Amino acid sequence: MGQRFAAPGLMVFSGLSLYAGAAIAVGLFDVLPPVVVAWFRIAAAGILLIALRRPALEAFFGHAGAMATMFGFVTLAMNMAFYQAIAYLPLGTAVAIEFLGPIAVAAWGSRNSQDWFALLLASSGVLFMSGAQWSASSYGVMFALLTAVLWATYILFGAQVAKTNSTNSLAIGFFWAGIITLPFIFVLWPTSGVAMPLWQIAGLAAGLGLLSAVIPYSLDQIILRMTGPAYFAMLLALLPLTAALLGAVVLGQTLTGAEIFGILAVVAAVVLRSR
Repeated sequence: MGQRFAAPGLMVFSGLSLYAGAAIAVGLFDVLPPVVVAWFRIAAAGILLIALRRPALEAFFGHAGAMATMFGFVTLAMNMAFYQAIAYLPLGTAVAIEFLGPIAVAAWGSRNSQDWFALLLASSGVLFMSGAQWSASSYGVMFALLTAVLWATYILFGAQVAKTNSTNSLAIGFFWAGIITLPFIFVLWPTSGVAMPLWQIAGLAAGLGLLSAVIPYSLDQIILRMTGPAYFAMLLALLPLTAALLGAVVLGQTLTGAEIFGILAVVAAVVLRSR
């Protein structure tokens, strides 16, 4: 019984860390463009992971280094696209659209009617919880759809990275993605200056990298090794569930009937898929 629900439990913990980091990101959104905040998230995570793991110099190059770098770029692009989407769309709409990615991965990997029924429950729950509505902003929808594609790519690519020394691959991938895209960040840096001391930005970036990248992405690799990409995609439905419960308990946000239905649908889907 404990093993059966180990992966969902880790995913919930990952979600708690992810949304704690999102609270830090709010402080940076006021002073920096969304894509720059996303860059800080990944670049800071790369520096922290390298300091913790100290991968060998040769691991940064060759085939393994190239694979890690590609994974790092996919992860960075996914974060940038999502942050850009929520700059134009309501958060619920963007989340609902981007979940098309992991749901598609789960559908691709399903093998029987029980899997498809679980997918139907999960996708319905996500849509209800997100309060998804199509927006008139085609620009925002475009970035949300791009996030969905990149999220699906992240899951499939991450499953391959998880077969290697995954934590080192995360460190190397995030490091190279941050270094190579640094000139792009200089171009996007506000020309009028930033109304926040540099040391404070660095501290927030470190906290953002730890909570929103190091912990959840490292747990992703563990969960992928335990479950494979199809069930991992199903477990991602626990992220909006975790956000809804965290909002209710910590922020005092009341749940509507639709949100309660969504929570129950996702829990039922995860339990059904666990069986």
